Amino acid sequence: MLQTKLHKLCLAVGLSGILALSGCHKKTVPPPPPPPPPAPQPSPTASITANPDVIQQGQSSTLTWSTTNANSATITGIGSAPTSGTQSVSPTQSTTYTITVNGPGGTAQESARVTVNVPAPPAAPATPSLSEEELFEQNVHDVYFDYDKYALRSQDQATADSDATFLKAHPGMKIVIGGHCDDRGSEEYNLALGENRAEALKQALVTDGVPASRIRTVSYGKEKPFCTEENDACWQKNRVDHLKLDQ
Repeated sequence: MLQTKLHKLCLAVGLSGILALSGCHKKTVPPPPPPPPPAPQPSPTASITANPDVIQQGQSSTLTWSTTNANSATITGIGSAPTSGTQSVSPTQSTTYTITVNGPGGTAQESARVTVNVPAPPAAPATPSLSEEELFEQNVHDVYFDYDKYALRSQDQATADSDATFLKAHPGMKIVIGGHCDDRGSEEYNLALGENRAEALKQALVTDGVPASRIRTVSYGKEKPFCTEENDACWQKNRVDHLKLDQ
């Protein structure tokens, strides 16, 4: 009987030890894994075309654009625009249209260029060319003299210098200097005075570099007046060296 109790006691002690040992080696449960990162948002895309892309000034072109993954769009020269669409444009000069789109995944840009051909301005009407005689008359001027004098006055020396400059620039021109006088004095006296006046101008031109071979002189005295009134203003008009082309 005593042995039976001892046997039961040993079994109980042994079972307790086994349970104690098994409790000390119990496994720990690991925490759950973290959730996966969110999928990246797709990047936006854009395309834009111009048709036609070459126009004449005053004509129109049609812009056509489309996008993906975008929630807003702007186009240079137009401003805010739907994310897809068309619009007619009429630029006055060559223009690049750039569409910029924004979306959750970022920004994108694309461009289309419209080339504008500007017509050349109309040519100015051609100026009719002047004849040699018209050119001469516009640029060569007469010189005038004081009463009973044949020396060039200071103001007329400047005219002679200008005439010489033109004649040197047109070496093919030959000239005749006609000496004139007012109607006071004898015919013989005025013929001599007219000759002296013509020769005085010729010498001034030669001194300025015009070859003497291109200059011929003649005296008209008082026989070919430019004015026929009897007053100082009219007499002054007749005291003149008149230059013309030698035909």
